[in-house]
Amino acid sequence: MYVVATPLGNLADISRRAAGVLAQVDMIAAEDTRHTRHLLDALGIGTRTMAVHEHNEQGAAGEIIRLIESGQHVALVSDAGTPAVSDPGARTVARVQEAGLPVVPVPGPSAVISALSASGLNDPHFHFHGFLPAKGGARRAALERLREIDATLVFYEAPHRIVEMVDDLVQVFEAGRQLVIARELTKLFEQIARMPLGEAPAWLAADSNRCRGEFVVLVSAPPAREGLPAEAQRVLRLLLDEVPLKTAARLAAEITGSPRNALYQLALSLKQD
Repeated sequence: MYVVATPLGNLADISRRAAGVLAQVDMIAAEDTRHTRHLLDALGIGTRTMAVHEHNEQGAAGEIIRLIESGQHVALVSDAGTPAVSDPGARTVARVQEAGLPVVPVPGPSAVISALSASGLNDPHFHFHGFLPAKGGARRAALERLREIDATLVFYEAPHRIVEMVDDLVQVFEAGRQLVIARELTKLFEQIARMPLGEAPAWLAADSNRCRGEFVVLVSAPPAREGLPAEAQRVLRLLLDEVPLKTAARLAAEITGSPRNALYQLALSLKQD
């Protein structure tokens, strides 16, 4: 089974390899066969399709296994981007692997990586969370758990929840953290905007079109905390004599429980000194 990434919007982003695989396999397992048929028609590909979505994935995976065991080749696609990343497909991949059959990735478009590459955020790590809970209380609780993660946070969000989601980000996170809103990536009305988090609600309210489309939302890592405990600083200095800077900050955070971002910033200043 081939796991094939397909365009987010711009059909020219289909790779030659992906198009070749879709043309040569015996069956394409698609999240929405009607949506995928538009892509196949544009490419002049007539391969048969079957539906594999969140409501039938368990049974569909069994059918895919039977097809492969009979000597056929199957391509797994989602509506856009890379399958099994906040989209159906992960259960199918696991079932096929458990059956002892090969799974081959055919890489390509990814909303996560596309947004990160054009965000202008330079944190050394990122944490992909995907969709937050739909209800406000659960969403804010999830954000509280993510607040101190020392990495750029990456979320998906739907247009009817983007305003509420940004309001909750402002409520939970520091207003000075950088926010990037990337909407309609690779499509006609693509927009990527970076701003301090505290300015985001006004930015959205200024133009109703800014609330339309499919969203990737990125939040920069938390700021360095002032006044690190003396013990955390001592541990960090000892580690810096033995291991690389990033490793020292990570280990010091694990040993002392202090924020890794603050330790990393301190390590940078110590090395510069």
